[in-house]
Amino acid sequence: MESRESKTFHVSSEHRGKRLDQFLTSQIPETSRGWVQQLIRQKSISVNGAPAKASLRLRGDETIHLIGTVEKPRLRAVPEEIELDVVYEDDDLAVINKPAGMMVHAGAGATEAKSNRGTLVNALLGRFGALSGVSGDLRPGIVHRLDKLTSGLIVVAKNDPAHRQLAREFSGRRVRKTYVALVHGWLAKNRGTVSSAISRDLIRRTRMTTRRRDGRSAVTHYELLRRVESRFGKFTLLRLEIETGRTHQIRVHIASLGHPVVGDTLYGAPRELNSQALGSIALARNFLHAAELEFTHPRSGQRLRFSRPLPKELESFLNSIE
Repeated sequence: MESRESKTFHVSSEHRGKRLDQFLTSQIPETSRGWVQQLIRQKSISVNGAPAKASLRLRGDETIHLIGTVEKPRLRAVPEEIELDVVYEDDDLAVINKPAGMMVHAGAGATEAKSNRGTLVNALLGRFGALSGVSGDLRPGIVHRLDKLTSGLIVVAKNDPAHRQLAREFSGRRVRKTYVALVHGWLAKNRGTVSSAISRDLIRRTRMTTRRRDGRSAVTHYELLRRVESRFGKFTLLRLEIETGRTHQIRVHIASLGHPVVGDTLYGAPRELNSQALGSIALARNFLHAAELEFTHPRSGQRLRFSRPLPKELESFLNSIE
């Protein structure tokens, strides 16, 4: 697939010291650092008229041109035989209990190598064969997503009419999504709502933030399940419902209250929990699980509700600190 691009950027002194790829990622909306690096490798970007490396440190007075034809490879997800926990399926959809560590689909900068293997999409194609094509060749069947290090329930569409109707359910906020999370510290309130808008962090592009004014609306409700006081510190087990489905929504909302999800080092959680008496323990994933999913079936109109308990690794971790 090809697209024609012609853009010019003038670097001001406030960007002095930034890498070239970091600067361009902050200047081009809806792009990724990986995609920018691909443009640089294709020599579609020049700095002061000459090719440059992604790692080039800017002085703050350069002129950058994005020129020529940018070639973006057309990729398709391929079937793989990967075991799935299928909670429910019929001719229109399936509900899967996704394990932590599995990406839902390959990213926009994926290649035919490892980054386009081992995803939920690959497993779905291996299990079901045909899926809906509404979301494109790399995301067949995918109506919504879960983060790689989050486990739990996700619904996928087997055909286009089901996909479109489910998408309307999500956009109309008629899907009920309930999560369980363990967070650091004790929240001051037993229940509450976070409604801070969410947008991408302009400095650390892998993060989202509630600190920008141009974010998208997001609503997260939380309710205390129990407080945990242990030799590793204080924690709160929460039940959360989200009205919207923004990237990292629960993680960034809870972190904005000063209580990051356990294991979520991207938003401030420590890599290890330390106790003078017991030593150190670590959780190799986020303590966040999509426990319940409720929606209207796209064909029958029946209201469906599914639930899955905490996976064994989270139950074990919780037991080890209590």
